[in-house]
Amino acid sequence: MSQFENLRASSLYCQKCARAMPVRESLLLVLPDKEIYDYLCTGCSSSLGHREVSAADMVMARAATSSSTSGIPSSFGH
Repeated sequence: MSQFENLRASSLYCQKCARAMPVRESLLLVLPDKEIYDYLCTGCSSSLGHREVSAADMVMARAATSSSTSGIPSSFGH
């Protein structure tokens, strides 16, 4: 299930609002080996969960982003 390793939530259930609400991701803590993000309800600002990103995952995500946006393929337009 490696396809879900970098999953980010766009909405989560909020008990205060009693429904699924859009969330915003806020950087909570930076550690040498990972970053921790908090998901906050856009309606009432309650914390609805968190996401941890390891340093290795960050390096791999940056490498994937830079290789996919490295430019136009040489076969394009020929």
